[in-house]
Amino acid sequence: MDISNAKIFNHLKEEECMQSPSEITKLNEKNSIFNGVASTIVMSMSNNYFALFAIGVLGASNYQVGLISSLPQIVGMFAMILGTAIMSRLSEKKKFTGRSILYTRLFLIGMFLVIYLPVEYRAWTFVLLIGLMNLPGSFAMLSWQSFIGDLVSDSRRSGFFSERNRILTIAGMITTLLIGIALQWFDKSNPLPYQILFILAFLFGLLEVYYLNRHIEPAKKTKEEKKGFNFGWDAYKHKPFIYFLICGLFFNFAWQLAWPLFNIYNIKYAHMTGFWISIITVANQVGQIISFKWWGRMADQHSNAKMLAVAAVGMATAPFMTILSTNMYYLTFVNFTSGLFVSGTVLLLFNQLLEVTKEENRGSYIAQYNILLAIIGFAAPQVGVYLLQITSIDTAMNSAAALRLFSGFVFLIFYLFMKKHYFTTGSKVAVERT
Repeated sequence: MDISNAKIFNHLKEEECMQSPSEITKLNEKNSIFNGVASTIVMSMSNNYFALFAIGVLGASNYQVGLISSLPQIVGMFAMILGTAIMSRLSEKKKFTGRSILYTRLFLIGMFLVIYLPVEYRAWTFVLLIGLMNLPGSFAMLSWQSFIGDLVSDSRRSGFFSERNRILTIAGMITTLLIGIALQWFDKSNPLPYQILFILAFLFGLLEVYYLNRHIEPAKKTKEEKKGFNFGWDAYKHKPFIYFLICGLFFNFAWQLAWPLFNIYNIKYAHMTGFWISIITVANQVGQIISFKWWGRMADQHSNAKMLAVAAVGMATAPFMTILSTNMYYLTFVNFTSGLFVSGTVLLLFNQLLEVTKEENRGSYIAQYNILLAIIGFAAPQVGVYLLQITSIDTAMNSAAALRLFSGFVFLIFYLFMKKHYFTTGSKVAVERT
């Protein structure tokens, strides 16, 4: 059996070697899209309904709802520290990424079983499962970002990722719409539909791993000097990365401050059902679908840095507009307009991160960014909930809007500084391509 497997493996490696670089690129991009579609369906079936399940079925408190957003971040911070050491030793990232995704999806089985615990333990167990799930989840995110960054060339990033994100968002929109229609048949306190979603999400997670493993990863030689613990401090010697780090972390604090506030407002103030949660999610995704290509074109023409300032200002409108009414149709419109800027935010932040990193040790840069991002991700939702407790939903939302608006000016300063000091025609650290 071992000999047979070895022959099959060697045959596959020979087939890979016979393919031209362009064919390998096309195959990797195709598998990346399928992998992303499966991942999006998993998220649409689980993460979108975590808060509704916690509040409607498990009776979670505002503090526990806040932890749903923040606890995974603090777990992710420790995971990134460990992941940095692991990634520094890897010559191949595909296997590690696939295993990390699989271990992450196994937590969905635990969420299926939560309802069978005593009532007083259900909410806290669910919150802890969400938090601990981000341990392998952070490994998966870190290794995937570095893995896909190696496979997609600089010249292909804006075009490929804008198209990939558009396709993924369509898949998420269709999934969410179907789930919303199905949830109408159940009472919002009924755990059965959520249990079904968690199991289906796990099965799609297996497909996610399958298509990840179909990527062709170019072989790299392991450097002999990589024997000790490499925490990646060298990332802080690269000034473009440091400047982006400051701006990106400030924006993410302003962005994530409102995440639990939106969940609390929609469920406790606007009294949304699972159907309406699906509808506003779909509206947001429609906004993303129709704007992904535009953001990609604008990034090619004006740079990621400049367009990040535009996206941040647009993101500031969502918290302010949300609290103006509890009308479901109005909130659907607000989520649609928000989606127009979410697409730009997701695309531009990732592209800008890759742009300010060095190829030879990209994993270290990404790890450092994600470690600090995890700290922000833990603190920001807690600050949002704290503002809600000491003031009101209006004040907390408006504070988030003001910070998001200011982050737009921060990105503008970043763009102007990079343009003045680090403009290099044809270089990956170029901030202007026109």
